[in-house]
Amino acid sequence: MKSKTLKDIAKALNLSVTTVSKALNDYQDISSATKQRILDYVKKVDFTPNTFATSLRKKESKIVGIIVPAMAHYFFSKLLQGIIEKAEENNYLVIVLRSNNYELEKIQIRRLLKQKVDGIFLSLADNSYDIDHLEEISKSDTVLIQFDRVSKIAQSSKVVINDREAASTAVQHLIDRGKRKIAHFRGGLMPQVAIDRFIGYRKTLEKNGIEFRPDYVHICEKGNETQGYDAAQKLLKQHPDIDGIFAHTDMTALGAIRYLKQQKISIPEKVGVVGFSNWEVSALMSPSLTTIDQPGKKMGKAIFSQFLKDLKTLKAKEKIEFKTKVIKTQLIQRQSS
Repeated sequence: MKSKTLKDIAKALNLSVTTVSKALNDYQDISSATKQRILDYVKKVDFTPNTFATSLRKKESKIVGIIVPAMAHYFFSKLLQGIIEKAEENNYLVIVLRSNNYELEKIQIRRLLKQKVDGIFLSLADNSYDIDHLEEISKSDTVLIQFDRVSKIAQSSKVVINDREAASTAVQHLIDRGKRKIAHFRGGLMPQVAIDRFIGYRKTLEKNGIEFRPDYVHICEKGNETQGYDAAQKLLKQHPDIDGIFAHTDMTALGAIRYLKQQKISIPEKVGVVGFSNWEVSALMSPSLTTIDQPGKKMGKAIFSQFLKDLKTLKAKEKIEFKTKVIKTQLIQRQSS
């Protein structure tokens, strides 16, 4: 059966095509009675509007693309949940892609640009080292929103947390509990989030008159449980008097705790441990993990809201005033500290 068109609906209801179109797009200059009559009819005949044609007229695709470094990651999954909820409210289709390295990141951006997406939401891969590919997005009149792992010099709106402040809160918490020999299991050398958390750690030690020891810092680039275990093993063999560990992810902290428990080192009496992100598992492990809560879902909603603002400005052919939205974090105190 041939599908109905706007013209067919207008003819059946003895209305103009313009009136039918306005009713379906919720214009305010159509009476509620007429609007309801049209909506009842299109439901009856199972009318599906041609969204592609509508998008061409409005110069919108109603599609956004998201690029994240990892899919199986609690923080990113919560963030995606927030974005998708807001996208559904605004009738947007969401494409989610992974880019765990710089080269793949460039490929994924070009794939999305070929799809004529209205916006790209990007958390940089750990080894991204320049911003030429980000400038491609701006030149294509596509809205770019960076989040979490961002380039501070790239011109776009951003949604982030204050990683230095959050790290400082974590380390100060350990110091306030009498810990003085505090190690840091950090991320890689390049991503800005790892740099900022390391700076927060070091500056908080110095603020409290505690000497910074480079040999107390171990790189756990993958941020997983195995690296946390291995780092704790190496650290405690070299420095058995360590009394605190600040890990840059909850999974790294979990690995450290597994090693400490195997060695029958009491937590938190002998060694206090603080993680980062507040993964669901952090409340379920034993001992439960003190951690920094990184509100992924809230960040996701903020990303989409900022996208809508920037898109509106872009469509008006005005210059976008880029914003950086900083989402608050908090320390969740549990048994490990």
